[in-house]
Amino acid sequence: MSEQVGEKTEQPTLRHLEEALKKGQIARSREVQTVFVLSAGLLALKFTGAETWRLMGRTLVTTLSHLHDTPLSLNTMQGYAVSGALVLGQCVWPVLAATMVGGLLAGGIQTRFRTTSDVLGVDWQRLSPVEGFKRVFSRSAAVSTGIGIVKLAVVITLCFNVTKRVLEDPIFHSAVDLARIAGFMADSAFRIILQTAVAMVVLAAVDYGYQFWKTSQDLKMTKQELKDESKHTEANPQVRARQRRRRLAMTKRKMLAQVPKADVVVTNPTHLAVALRYDKKTMKAPIIVAKGARLNALRIREIARQFQVPIVENKPLARLMFKYGRVGGEIPAQFYAVVAEVLAWVYRVNAYRYYREQSQS
Repeated sequence: MSEQVGEKTEQPTLRHLEEALKKGQIARSREVQTVFVLSAGLLALKFTGAETWRLMGRTLVTTLSHLHDTPLSLNTMQGYAVSGALVLGQCVWPVLAATMVGGLLAGGIQTRFRTTSDVLGVDWQRLSPVEGFKRVFSRSAAVSTGIGIVKLAVVITLCFNVTKRVLEDPIFHSAVDLARIAGFMADSAFRIILQTAVAMVVLAAVDYGYQFWKTSQDLKMTKQELKDESKHTEANPQVRARQRRRRLAMTKRKMLAQVPKADVVVTNPTHLAVALRYDKKTMKAPIIVAKGARLNALRIREIARQFQVPIVENKPLARLMFKYGRVGGEIPAQFYAVVAEVLAWVYRVNAYRYYREQSQS
């Protein structure tokens, strides 16, 4: 078997991940969507349920109390239908709005609120009856159906105790008024739905973990795919330029982070700056920890002033070390004597400053 169809053992590259994101290949769980929608609906019922019951009760009382003296006609029935639809919409719209927001929030969290351009395009194969028939009777559909049955069994098992307590309530064996029945139904429904939500949270956590693992495995690449993408990346000048800019920015950050550890900064005085560090216990010669021209030189001087690193103006030395020295390497041998004089002056100044501070304290 060739490497092209071999095992996917390599971690995906950044370009491969970006292409997968455009195609919508992201870890997503329907159970997470269900949990968010169910939770949003429960919250909406919790805050608007009492008012909904009162509104429905007033509507029923108003409608049924005048049936005996209301003539039945087409206009009357249309009026009842319109008013009933308005009341129903007033009762239902908070729950619908909450569930819609919950669904959008669940999808946004799972996709990191990124839009997938390829998924939003028109795919005519999705509308094909033949393709739809294949999907319905495919192996993956059978597996999904089996998993759904297992999930349903888990939910029923977890909700069994709550349902049993509801069925054993004395209300089923005694005469009670309509208000008591309505309150019992509302409370029982809320308890069962709440228990179902807890069960769905557990299932959602397990399912999302599995989907994340499965997506990570699917996004892995074979060695041949990795080689092909590496060749494509090397042949793309825009990718090379972007990588070069990223490397330069990273190198610059690392270089500037070493400036506070320098013993002295040699300047030109404004166009060039070279930061030197020397530890006689661990170094054979001073090393260049940072160097820069123009804006980089200005940044090096600003950091040096911030951390009280001495700045020495020496135009010939700064130009030569900037030209022939490299960051992280030792200074050229021909500059040993000059740099030794600069460091000796810095050590004397530091010693004098330390002595003065001790005297004042």
